[in-house]
Amino acid sequence: MTWLEDRAVAVITGSAVGDALGGATEGWTSEQIEQRHGGRVTGIVGPWYPNWREARPIAPYHKGDGHITDDSLMTRALVEVYAKRRAHLDAYAMAEDLVPLMIGEPRWVPELESTALLLQRVFLAEKWIVAKLHYGHADPREAGVGNIVNCGAAMYIAPVGIVNAGDPRGAYAEAIDLAGAHQSSYGREAAGVFAAMVAAAVAPGASLDDVVTAALEVAHDGTAAALRAVADVFRGWTSPPSTDDEERALARLVRETVAPFDSVGPDYRQMSLDARRPSRTKSIEELPAALAFVLGHRGDYRGAVLAAVNYGRDTDSIAAMAGAICAGLGGSAVVPAEWLDPISEASRMDIRETGRLMAAAAADILRADRERALARLAALDGLEAAEVAAPAGKPAEEPA
Repeated sequence: MTWLEDRAVAVITGSAVGDALGGATEGWTSEQIEQRHGGRVTGIVGPWYPNWREARPIAPYHKGDGHITDDSLMTRALVEVYAKRRAHLDAYAMAEDLVPLMIGEPRWVPELESTALLLQRVFLAEKWIVAKLHYGHADPREAGVGNIVNCGAAMYIAPVGIVNAGDPRGAYAEAIDLAGAHQSSYGREAAGVFAAMVAAAVAPGASLDDVVTAALEVAHDGTAAALRAVADVFRGWTSPPSTDDEERALARLVRETVAPFDSVGPDYRQMSLDARRPSRTKSIEELPAALAFVLGHRGDYRGAVLAAVNYGRDTDSIAAMAGAICAGLGGSAVVPAEWLDPISEASRMDIRETGRLMAAAAADILRADRERALARLAALDGLEAAEVAAPAGKPAEEPA
């Protein structure tokens, strides 16, 4: 593999594995998770309810047993858009290419155990994309205004970081534009910042500090404040947790650090009255929590992902983000095959192939970027060297 191929496969598989492991524990507290599974989750586990079809009529999904969730399904769809366009994306690409995939191309949905439209699986915040862009004909650049403010855009935005490898600011700008069709406020901001973190992570020689620096350089408002708080507490950690009690202490400290910026509130299933509304002071919980677990485990993939899985609350998205960052830094070899292979089989998706598809598209995009950069450099050199011609019939002035 080339470096780009390895890192693309790493980010896609690393995110999908975190998503699948975290799907089984999503929405519960850390205490409930330990009680349900007889201790901390250490790998693939079964669904919370054996009768998952009837237990929660609003969400009749087979989470667990190695099934990826809508996070990975949306990521795959975005990869397909990049593979089709072979170019950087904007909000119009969401309307012109992603929405048609969501409503026009049936695919296997592991949590439904059937072939269905992506629209039929995604959460209401993602259904909004179709309602606003396909049926409402909204300007794609503004369609995200009014939607639930959550991690919906950030959860599948990692491919933007791959096509902007080594350019966090470019990744941030592209993700902010693309996500404008889906989210507003700190939900859109989180998508931009997470894309920047992935772009930093996949650069050759990147370190954890590079990822943190990239995040802090592009982030604004409550997202920036939440990430700074996480960095202040966890950036200097040198000893990852080595016992269950230390893991529990880490999780409590993560929640304590992130809670002031999280609009959802202490009870994830009984949200605060101002939950998921636009704000200049709030942040989604998932992104700073993911960074905290990555820092707390010093970039170790297995440790960070399992910490997120056992944290509770929005575990699949937190684990997916943590997994993408750790895998981006460490490469495809850090994603355990003992998880990836059964998850790919259970989900009926060749997740490595999705990574290779992403790599091929990214290679073309980055090649075109290089050509544009060289042309721009030549134009700048020409601009700097150009002289103003004297008017006809008038000699040019002698230099002083």
